[in-house]
Amino acid sequence: MKTLIKGGKVVTAIETMNADVMIVDEKVVGLVDSDSDISRSFSEDALVIDATDRLVVPGGIDVHTHFESEGQIAPVLDTFETGTQASAFGGTTTIIDFAWRATGGSLLDGLEHYHQMAQGDCAVDYGFHMMVNEVDDQTPKEMDMLVDEGITSFKMFMAYPGRMYSTDAQLLTCYQKAGENGSLIQMHAENGIAIDVLRDQAIDKGQTDPVYHSLTRPALLEAEAVHRSVVLAEIAGCPLYIVHLSSANALQEVVAARDRGLNVFAETCPQYLFLDLTDLERPDFEGSKYVCSPPLRPTDHQAELWRGLKTNDLQVIATDHCPFCWTQKELGRGDFRNIPNGIPGVEHRMELMYQGAVAEGRVSLNRWVDMCSRAPAQMFGLYPRKGTIAPGSDADIVLFDPESPHVISAETHHMNVDYSCYEGHEVTGKVDTVLLRGQVVVEGTEYLGRAGDGQYLSRDLCDGLI
Repeated sequence: MKTLIKGGKVVTAIETMNADVMIVDEKVVGLVDSDSDISRSFSEDALVIDATDRLVVPGGIDVHTHFESEGQIAPVLDTFETGTQASAFGGTTTIIDFAWRATGGSLLDGLEHYHQMAQGDCAVDYGFHMMVNEVDDQTPKEMDMLVDEGITSFKMFMAYPGRMYSTDAQLLTCYQKAGENGSLIQMHAENGIAIDVLRDQAIDKGQTDPVYHSLTRPALLEAEAVHRSVVLAEIAGCPLYIVHLSSANALQEVVAARDRGLNVFAETCPQYLFLDLTDLERPDFEGSKYVCSPPLRPTDHQAELWRGLKTNDLQVIATDHCPFCWTQKELGRGDFRNIPNGIPGVEHRMELMYQGAVAEGRVSLNRWVDMCSRAPAQMFGLYPRKGTIAPGSDADIVLFDPESPHVISAETHHMNVDYSCYEGHEVTGKVDTVLLRGQVVVEGTEYLGRAGDGQYLSRDLCDGLI
């Protein structure tokens, strides 16, 4: 099958050009001038997609989602089917989710369980990170086996004692193995031991409202955990990736590590750029809808996070998509500790970041593509198959209308959740058409794909400094 995307402005992380994109089956085979004989000849027996007045960009890659996630206070609502369809509507054509083992099981068994849940349901291409929620003598050996299977990143936790938490000794053990086999450690960096003390003290004082979820998880305890994680990674000689970085304090630790030449990277999420502490203070328990970890911060942190994106001290935008409905959030009335942690966002990442980054003049078009597509692909062993538009790359392509203002609302989103944290936010640009490996899966408001279109991605190692 031949497809020609004609008349658009092609934007990658490194260049912008007026060009037609030629696709054969699932791959890009060339970029040519619209008036060229090559384009005219190719179009004769091809599906021609008119991209006039559209940006033609690589499909988005969200490397931090939680579909059908287990082990939470309440069930996560988006399945691999509903969550990846919402991803496609938002211009995200690849997701990397998290597999984790049941208590007492093996990492390999946990991965197989998630393969069974996702296979045949995903609307976009997908891969897995492996959560390491217990460390025993078998864990380093299984990490080697998983790398051979294309699972090249391992998420660990300094938070959630009694559930996901790892001691410094356990962290160092896994860091050392990552240093040996070249895998990437992803760290949820919050000092969970100290946070639990503050949480319990707040409840004892009658401080039960959602805002105390943030006030008992101070930015200094995020920064302390980042610092400690960096030190352990330096000792072990492994690359380190901080997930969902939320504060200026934590960013300072990342900047200091990178200035010393360490392979330390970080992502942030739209919620830390567009939402803030005042959302947790909303009356009538509405603030519970905004509970996530790390928590939302005061607005003065946002300028520093935007600066970090501009200077590449923050490399990736992910969502930490983890949706719960309003009735599930109400489980925490009277005790903020029982509010399910997580907010929805996978559908709005590309449009929100275009608004905040490009439309509001903070960074360039190319940097927008970089942090939403190219950098996550390179960081997690998918580049140049994913994250760019170039001969040989998968034809995961988004036609984006930069002049189509609209308002985000739960009434029009496709995520399986009954509210939007971005309700009423107006954005300037809109995803118009989405191709997954050459197949049109979204056209305007119509979904043309089906469950099972997505393929599992075995990933290479992180390919070095970014």
